[in-house]
Amino acid sequence: MESALSIAIGIGLSAACGFRVFVPLLMMSIASLSGNLPLSAGFDWIGTYPALIAFGTATILEVAAYFVPVLDHALDTITSPAAVVAGTIATASVVTDLTPFLRWTLALIAGGGIAGIVQGSTVLLRAKSSAFTGGIGNPVVSTGELLAAMATALLAIILPVVCITLIAILIAFILQKFGRLVLGKTRIM
Repeated sequence: MESALSIAIGIGLSAACGFRVFVPLLMMSIASLSGNLPLSAGFDWIGTYPALIAFGTATILEVAAYFVPVLDHALDTITSPAAVVAGTIATASVVTDLTPFLRWTLALIAGGGIAGIVQGSTVLLRAKSSAFTGGIGNPVVSTGELLAAMATALLAIILPVVCITLIAILIAFILQKFGRLVLGKTRIM
């Protein structure tokens, strides 16, 4: 049961990395420092004050950059692969009671995969926002992504089963919308 919960926490945190790369890592650091999130062996550094300062600084810079028109799209080219890496690390750092091979395989496929799917959908959403509003609506999208990252990371830590259920619903929605887009049956949300 403990392994299943740690996997749910990891996948939830990975999904949050798809919304914002550093917000979930910052929340993991805070939760670990407060004793509310046990970390796997080798990932204790996440729960240190230097990591907290680094994640806090990176979070502020990332959030601020997404509110600058044009820079938000340029940042997507960097944050898309970074989200996959952060999602992989987030899952690997909390999954316990698995062999290193299984932990990293799960982290890469589930953690990195979910972070990539969520990040890809936010990139498409921002592109749609730019097309329809000329970029004026992008700060609203950025605010939504920030709130989603915070809520998802918090839910992953506090209520992992609820979080993973909501992520499954989100992924189903994304796949349904993407399927419609691929098949040429798009309609405005």
